[in-house]
Order: sequence, then structure tokens, then C-alpha cells
Amino acid sequence: QVQPVESGGGLVQAGGPLRLSCTASGDSLGFYATAWFRQVPGKEREFVAAISWSAGNTYYAEFVKGRFTISRDNTKTTVYLQMNDLKPEDTAVYTCAAGHGGITIVTARVPAQYQYWGQGTRVTVSS
Repeated sequence: QVQPVESGGGLVQAGGPLRLSCTASGDSLGFYATAWFRQVPGKEREFVAAISWSAGNTYYAEFVKGRFTISRDNTKTTVYLQMNDLKPEDTAVYTCAAGHGGITIVTARVPAQYQYWGQGTRVTVSS
């Protein structure tokens, strides 16, 4: 079993950048599809971005508009979410999730595709 652990959250001014990191204990993230979701109080969890374990294909939510980039380091031990031009509406708890098997442009957005979830890291964007 793999346990994702997020880091990098914090307070940032609107327009600024922030990079979130996801590492895992128990196994390497290189063997899993990995995704970022976010959630705010009173709202459903929403998909942000994902990367496949094999070819490293990336998938993004429409709201990203080119601002966010998901990537994996060369050792496949860490998955990053680089966020640029942050807006107050980006404020949320961001959670990293890992799953077995492949993902597609359709299934990447489905929470059930991911079996292992981190505790989340809070991102607050001030205006």
C-alpha cells in the first residue's frame, strides 16, 4: 500500500506562484497514476490534474487555463503541481491521490480511479 503525502501549501498573494509536492511511503509513485484534487467547505471535491504512470500523459481540468502544470521528477519519486497566477478562487485543500492501472482523459477525472489519498495541504490565496 502506498501513502501519498503532500507538502508546499501555504499563504500566497493573488497572482503569485506556488508549487505543491506529492511523495509517497511504502512504494514509488512511479508505479501509479497520480492526481491532484481540491476541495473547499460546502463544495464537492473537484479534479485538478493527473499524470499517468507509464507514458506520463497529463490531463487537466478546464479551469486550469494553462496556469497549472503537473509533472514527475526524473526518479519518479515526486509528483509536482506548479501553480501560477493564483486567484482567490483557487483557495482550497489540495489532495494528492494515487491509483493502480492506466487512466484516460475520461477516467483521470474520476475519484474512484484512485485508491490511495493523502491528508491534503491547504492553499490560501489572498486578494
